Amino acid sequence: MNGGHLQIFVCGAGPATDIGRLLKIARGKSWTTSITATASALGFIDVLAVEEIAGQPVRTSYQQPAAGFRVLPDVDAVVVAPATYNTINKLASGTADTYPLTSLAELIGRGVPTVVVPFVNAALAARAPFRLSLVSLRKEGVRIISGPGEGWEPHPPGTGGERQQLFPWQMAFDLAQELAERHTHR
Repeated sequence: MNGGHLQIFVCGAGPATDIGRLLKIARGKSWTTSITATASALGFIDVLAVEEIAGQPVRTSYQQPAAGFRVLPDVDAVVVAPATYNTINKLASGTADTYPLTSLAELIGRGVPTVVVPFVNAALAARAPFRLSLVSLRKEGVRIISGPGEGWEPHPPGTGGERQQLFPWQMAFDLAQELAERHTHR
């Protein structure tokens, strides 16, 4: 599927500084993009640069977009990257206490193809709440790129900076595009 609209949710973790890579990958395949950022993500991303690439404002709250920006098109696929321990657990539990979580929960509820790429260390990933959250989200049809055979795994504590450059932006987009294509051919 060439073309479509990708809704990106970015959380406050190291790879967020490189979110422009995902935007450029999508644009290279003729996809439009829009970004929703958690409050924590704002400390990692260059909002003006992201808005310039996406052609849309970075959304963080329920407020109306600034003048000059158009209403978002229908969403063909969602990528949540980097997804934090906190966001994954809240999303799986149904907690919708922020604009990003509410928007994401609704898109999943609508059946929009969704890819989540966690950026968590192995100690957090070993916790039962996190493991159960991944199971819960997968049962809802959310694709999680994490674990043996997925091409991306949690990193040892204290090594996030080393792993950041290896973050699977291309894999996330390719999977979202594939899922969107399957979804449109139902």
